[in-house]
Parts: sequence; structure tokens; C-alpha cells
Amino acid sequence: MSTNLFRHLILLLLLVAGSVFAAGDLQAGGSIISLTTHWVGYTAIILFVLAYVLVIAEEFTHLRKSKPVILAAGLIWVIIAYYYGSIGDTHIAELQVQHYLVEFGELFLFLLVAMTYVNAMSELNVFEALRTWLVSRGYSYRTLFWITGALSFFLSPLIDNLTTALVMCAVVLAVGKDSPRFVTLGCINIVVAANAGGAFSPFGDITTLMVWSAGHVEFNTFLLLFIPSVVNYIVPAAMMHFAVPVETPSAVSELIPMKRGARRAMFLFMCTIITAVSFHNFLHLPAFMGMMTGLAYLKFFGYYLKKTHIAVPGSPDPSAQGVAGDVAAFDSYRHVAQAEWDTLLFFFGVIMCVGGLGFIGYLELTSVLMYGQLGPTYANILVGVLSAIVDNIPVMLAVLEMNPEMGLNQWLLVTLTAGVGGSLLSIGSAAGVALMGQARGKYTFFGHLKWTPAIAVGYALSILVHLWLNGSVT
Repeated sequence: MSTNLFRHLILLLLLVAGSVFAAGDLQAGGSIISLTTHWVGYTAIILFVLAYVLVIAEEFTHLRKSKPVILAAGLIWVIIAYYYGSIGDTHIAELQVQHYLVEFGELFLFLLVAMTYVNAMSELNVFEALRTWLVSRGYSYRTLFWITGALSFFLSPLIDNLTTALVMCAVVLAVGKDSPRFVTLGCINIVVAANAGGAFSPFGDITTLMVWSAGHVEFNTFLLLFIPSVVNYIVPAAMMHFAVPVETPSAVSELIPMKRGARRAMFLFMCTIITAVSFHNFLHLPAFMGMMTGLAYLKFFGYYLKKTHIAVPGSPDPSAQGVAGDVAAFDSYRHVAQAEWDTLLFFFGVIMCVGGLGFIGYLELTSVLMYGQLGPTYANILVGVLSAIVDNIPVMLAVLEMNPEMGLNQWLLVTLTAGVGGSLLSIGSAAGVALMGQARGKYTFFGHLKWTPAIAVGYALSILVHLWLNGSVT
């Protein structure tokens, strides 16, 4: 509990630290007033802290994490609007909320489509077929260590690091049921690989998606981070290789086939990604428009599957199907409903909370503290370290709201560090947190911490390689 509390509050301490540089109680900057040393600012910080205390206590209270941050976001903007209304400005808060709503809306629709496709492919047994195929091959633990790591690295840019980590962890748990040591090392390797792979693609992590959507890095430019990402994954994996057991687990004959339409669903997902990139790069339309167009591909395909559905004779359920193990007809709306709504709404709350703190003035002060005094390179390296302690989403949101003046090479650097910095600790990324639950008792905080020095070497070398290869990119 204390570790998680430190993890989620360190960013707030950084924000509050900037307030000591405020020159006075209120400083007018046009129609926006700095409220960092006003009761409005202090109240907003307290509300944010209380919300995050409830977020980290979710395991014990079973209160979904989206609820406290949404409430905090509403209350923060209430006090902001009340203050500005009291001085005669009744519209500026409304305009700012609409600005952040547009930012959230674009990311929300983008992620909703990606989640829908992943849910559809999961129902069609794409991931289960991959898992059972690997388990049945009879590979040694060391071979599986590298296969699951490599697959995590290359799948993450397509289906995001969290989904990739969960799929690969299922493989590790299936083949390593008699070797807890292999499960521990395999999970660490998966977390590092998935986070590294997600760093060189807008689809690999929410932070890279935010940087791409903000227009700081073009889609093809992310590929400049490929070699640094490889270094970030390979270095700790090579160090862990010799600790992996040399035995070969017994092969399992179980094989789960993919359902009808699985390959076509994967093809449509690739077409959707191409559509989103084309909309953004060639038509200069927001990427979410391309993703929503791609959602239509899935829905028309779902209509075809439903119309060609084969019912099981004699079944009381008219939707029952006897093709490739299907129980019910394919329904794309069901996959929309199965999206991670708690995560999406949590994302809304975080954007609105961080936006409110930024409007009050805390992010500007933090930007002066980090980017003005430390310089962009050291500040961006620090962002990666903070991502291991604080969730990387609010950290990247803070950086984007600060919008420091820096070149493309530095935007690539902060994209890299925010993406892979979370691998330093098991609690530093969504992939790590999810695997601690999935492999409970086998993949733990301290088990991961033992290999943090090796991961830190990979983190440092990936930064050096980036500065060497991409330092002159402008």
C-alpha cells in the first residue's frame, strides 16, 4: 500500500514543488490567472490526492478506479468556474473544459475501436490458438523465454502492450506450471519486451498514441525508436537468459482452433490501422476518423457472419451455432460493450484533473522547474524514471500540457523514456500491474526488483543509442 501511495503521489509532489517559485498570490496573464498559491489551487491538489488514494485502494475497497477521478475532475472544475464567475468571467472555464473534452474524445474513439477489434479477435480464438500452439511445440524453457519475449516485442506495436502481456503471460503460465522460476523470469521479460515494443508505434501504448495525436511525432518517424527499443529489450533479456532453467517442459497436445472469420478479422484490423494512418498522414484528418471507418469494416463483416450463421439443429437457442465451436452468432456490438469502460472513463477523469491543474498554473511551474533548469535531455530522462513510480499516462499528459519548446529528437526521447521507463518496476506500467494479478505469487514486486539493475542498464543504453542515432533529428 505504501509503495503504491508513493507511486501515485510523487507526481503531485512534483506539481506542488513548483508553487514555491510563484511570485505572488495571484498573477494575471491575459484572462487566465495563476492560482497556484490560492485556495483554489490548494483545494484542487487535495481533491486530486484524495481521488488517487481511492484509486490505489481499489484492491481493498473494490471501488472502480474511474469513479473517484471523475468525481475529482468535476469538483476541480466546479471550484475553478466558481472563482472565475466571482470575478465576472463566466465562460473561460467552459471553453477550457471543451478543449480537454475534444482531446479526450479523439483518444476515446481511437481506443474504443482498438479495444473492439481485440475483443472480437479474442472471441474468435485468435489469442487462444496462439497460446495452445506454442504450448504444444515442446520447446525448452530458454527457447520459450526468447519466443514469448520476441512475440511480445512485435505484437505490442499492433495490439498494445497490455493485451500483448496478458496473452504471452498465459503461455508462460501454461508451460511453466512446474517451474516458478521460469514464470518469474518469463513475466519480467514479457513486461520489458511489451513496453519496449510499444514505444516505437502509436498503437503500442496510450502515451505514444497521445504524442502522435498531438502532432509532435509523425507515424513513420516513430520507427526511429525501433533500434533503441530493441536495445532496451535485448540487454536485460540477455542478462536474464542464463538464469532461465535449461529443462524442457512436457508438451501438451491441446490445440484450440480459430473460429470462422478469425483470419478475416485480423486482416480487417490491419486495414483499419492502414486507414487511420492514411487519414492522418495524407488527408490530414484526425486518426480517430480512420479508426471509426475501420470499425465499419468490422460491423459489415459481423453482419455477414450473422447472416451466414449456422444454427445447431434442435437447439432451443435460435442463435446457437455449430461452426468451429461458436455458441452464439457473431455480434460486433457485444465487443463494443466489452471494452474496458472503467479504463476509458478513468482516462477521462485523469485528463480533466490534469487539465484543471494545468489551467490553475501548476504545470507551467513544473515545466520551468524541469525543462528550464534541468534542460530537455535530463528532464525527459527524469520523465522515464517518474513513469516507473507514477503511471506513465498522467506523466505524459503533464508533459503534453507543459508543451515545452524542444526539437523532434527530444520528443522522440520523451516518447521512448515514458514508454520503457515503466519497466524499471513491476508497478511502473499497466502490463506489469496486470501480470502481478495474473501470475499472483509467482511474478511479484520484489521478484521484478531483483532484475531492476539489468533493466536499468537497458534503459540507459537505449537512451544513449537514441541520442547517438537520432540526436541530430530535427
